[in-house]
Amino acid sequence: MRLTLLVSALAVALSACGGAAGTSSSVLPPRLTEQASGSDQLLIAAHAVDDAVVWASGAGGTVVRTTDGGATWTAVPVTVAGADTLQFREVVALDARTAWALSIGTGASSTIAKTTDGGASWRTVFVNDEPDGFYDCLSMWDARRGVLYGDSVDGELRVRRTTDGGATWPRVPAASLPAAGEGEGGFAASGTCVATRSDSLAWIATGNADPARVLRTSDGGATWEAADLPLVAGEAAGAASVAFRGDRHGVAVGGDIADADAYTDAVAITADGGRTWRKGGQLPFPGAAYGAAYVPGTDALVVVGPGGVGVSEDDGLTWRLVASETFWGVAAAGPDAIWLTGPAGRIVRLRL
Repeated sequence: MRLTLLVSALAVALSACGGAAGTSSSVLPPRLTEQASGSDQLLIAAHAVDDAVVWASGAGGTVVRTTDGGATWTAVPVTVAGADTLQFREVVALDARTAWALSIGTGASSTIAKTTDGGASWRTVFVNDEPDGFYDCLSMWDARRGVLYGDSVDGELRVRRTTDGGATWPRVPAASLPAAGEGEGGFAASGTCVATRSDSLAWIATGNADPARVLRTSDGGATWEAADLPLVAGEAAGAASVAFRGDRHGVAVGGDIADADAYTDAVAITADGGRTWRKGGQLPFPGAAYGAAYVPGTDALVVVGPGGVGVSEDDGLTWRLVASETFWGVAAAGPDAIWLTGPAGRIVRLRL
């Protein structure tokens, strides 16, 4: 949403100070390895296909990729008109060759570019045709089916889906969606405000309205229902990310984007597939969480934000602090294959 400008300013300020306040005694011994992304741009989103193939994207039209677990990263310039002026706040990959990159902004700044040759060439497969529209996140079930989510327009939620690999993105009719809250939208902070699982389940984290909510579908995005979240809510607050470790257990995280020093109700947990939610434990760092990812093969959950990095092993009830530096995005392929992205081209591999 347009509040991403506020998100950017807060995160850059925190980065300049070395992250949000925290005591050294609360930081666990580091298990983080810096990797050279080859970029000096803010890296916002990451997608780990496996422990070798990872894609990341960010400001300045940046997309980078590794096929060796991050030992080397290669820039994959997005070869569409004006790409260097776009912020790619989402990248979703199937493998080392096929990926979609979502740029954000009002009107035609919200676009999706797709590559099928590892980034050697790209083609634009979606351009937002609504001047007041603003798309935040996308997720794919498989090579053909996916979901795209954006801020509400004229009091209606904006959800689109594809069944042809992203060649077309028709809107889900308003009658198949809950009514939008005033100003309701998403936070394009890490590319994780949409999550897909199994053949037809998906969840969308919303914010900037009261209450914050999670939208849920069980029929591949054809129809959606909403559940309220016990999170701080309102303008510049709510849920920024949603993640599931199975079809039933999941979390929604966020907070007050505008207050980098506050400890607020920023974690909600579900054990029934997102139909109902209850309050989780307090994050181990101040400010909002921008992104969340469960670690495959474990019960561990990793969250990131301008205030640091936290890990939970009980679905968000309790947390431990791993680092207090600023990060925006997180992607996980396994307990020794977790990637964190952040300002100035930063990529770190985390091993639990």
